[in-house]
Amino acid sequence: MFLVDDILLSPVKGVLWVFREIHDAAQQELAGESETITAALSELYMRLETGQITEAEFDAQEKVLLDRLDRLQAEEQAALAPEKKPAKPRPKGKPTRRKSPPGVKPATLV
Repeated sequence: MFLVDDILLSPVKGVLWVFREIHDAAQQELAGESETITAALSELYMRLETGQITEAEFDAQEKVLLDRLDRLQAEEQAALAPEKKPAKPRPKGKPTRRKSPPGVKPATLV
């Protein structure tokens, strides 16, 4: 019985394995991209200190690199955090009075 189940489910297991491999490769690429950006920032600082680029060029290139790094970190945080649904706002207006069920008289204050 288990042999038949394994034979019938092997295509599904194969597809799942392929998707896991693709996911792992994408995660490694993202981690490698953030390391690449950090290395590029270090090189940029070194080029500024040695006088190879001007302050304006440094600012422009640094802004681009930092924006990419921030975007990557935001994507990583979004992937790790569970998605939350926003709460429904309560309708504003005057409160409604409850009606008594049929045949029941409202209580009177004494």
